[in-house]
Amino acid sequence: MWLCGQQIASSFLLAKTIFVALTLPMDQTTILIITAIPAFLFLLFVIFRKKGARPRIIHPFSDEDRALLNEHVDVYRELSDEKQVEFENRMQHFLSTTRVTGVNTEVEKLDELFIAASAIIPILNFPGWQYMNLNEVLLYPGSFNEEFSQEGAERSRLGVIGDGPYQNIMILSKDALRQGFMNKSVPHNTAIHEFVHLIDKTDGAVDGVPEFLMSKQYVLPWLNMIRQKIEEIHQNESDINPYGATNQAEFLAVASEYFFERPDLLQEKHPELYSLLSKMFRSQPEENSLPQT
Repeated sequence: MWLCGQQIASSFLLAKTIFVALTLPMDQTTILIITAIPAFLFLLFVIFRKKGARPRIIHPFSDEDRALLNEHVDVYRELSDEKQVEFENRMQHFLSTTRVTGVNTEVEKLDELFIAASAIIPILNFPGWQYMNLNEVLLYPGSFNEEFSQEGAERSRLGVIGDGPYQNIMILSKDALRQGFMNKSVPHNTAIHEFVHLIDKTDGAVDGVPEFLMSKQYVLPWLNMIRQKIEEIHQNESDINPYGATNQAEFLAVASEYFFERPDLLQEKHPELYSLLSKMFRSQPEENSLPQT
């Protein structure tokens, strides 16, 4: 299923138009009519969306699905057979409860697998945990701007978790989603990055201190670690993605990408950071590798 990007972008155009209109002199009746328009349109959207909603039927994974996971998802490939079955079951549950909608692009099986894998990787060692704050993932073909438009300048965003009218919605770039699993040269994964933000948001604040994941005894060491690593980034003394120096929340998400994509390199270059993230995610990825034959 996919939607026209113009339908989404038009909501922002409408909001801008109303804002401009409200700055002009007019009687109270006109103001009331204009301000009622967004509520009316949103009501229509909700009614027709619920009316058209259908329970998702997720078929068991095929051998082709497993081959794709083994080829592209390192965390899955390195699990035991028993853990792989658990991983698959949780992916299927995620896809059965979360819509994946293409906006000006088609959602292919590979995209669904990558999105579901990204969702499960950070919570794999937390049995029964679900994303109660996510209903839908919107998949854009490429980058977008702050108003979620796929056209025009300043289209630097590759992923975002929604707020306000976009509460419980995640938007991902299809290109970035695929590059995160197919390009092994850099420890970047946009989808994992956004799902870590979503986990961080569970306690009510996206602040880089995910209370769901972190025992209180580790909060202060974690905050000290963040300050130290951000300073190293500012001094050009770190290989961590500079975007992680934006704030505490972005550091958590960027460091988590590194942790799941290149745990061996993270442990080598940042052993203390690796240790804290291992405790946070109850995981030691470099020790999950199957014996080499």
